[in-house]
Amino acid sequence: MVKLNKIYTRTGDDGTTGLVSGPRRLKHDLRVEAYGTIDESNSAIGIARLYTSEEPVLDQMLMAIQNDLFDLGADLSTPETDEPPAWEPLRIIQSQVDRLERDIDTLNAELSPLTSFVLPGGSPAAAHLHLARTIARRAERLMVALSRIEGERVSAAAPKYINRLSDLLFVAARYANERGGADVLWVPGKNR
Repeated sequence: MVKLNKIYTRTGDDGTTGLVSGPRRLKHDLRVEAYGTIDESNSAIGIARLYTSEEPVLDQMLMAIQNDLFDLGADLSTPETDEPPAWEPLRIIQSQVDRLERDIDTLNAELSPLTSFVLPGGSPAAAHLHLARTIARRAERLMVALSRIEGERVSAAAPKYINRLSDLLFVAARYANERGGADVLWVPGKNR
């Protein structure tokens, strides 16, 4: 259980932050950037949810994702090591990835077929979901870069989860745009 009695600690005033496992990292460290960007995507989803209350199926999916993104942040802020941990670290697991795939299939089944690339926009929910998608893609790039650094590890299911999430957010944006009927389509060379 998380218990937050004091919000400010002053320990970050020197430009560092503590990982769950204890070590301190610079606030611009790639691991901190990755889980900070996960938090940013979560916040964008929270804004999108201001507009999804009329779509209870979608809203429940997004609420579950918001919880998962805290799990993903905990996963990234507790790096895997060769030493056995003193406690069971929270990790993204394959069943969370599988749930995203089922949710993508559920939403996609109601969408009109695509005839062009979709421009971010349409309804307020869709626009915010597209923004959350692009932030999730940035988080994915950071996680991949982190995993390529010698000595750094990213748990196996974490990159799968964030990759599937951006797919789900794309489908969710189309779903929020009247099941794709109100999508704003790209017209190649339209303004030449």
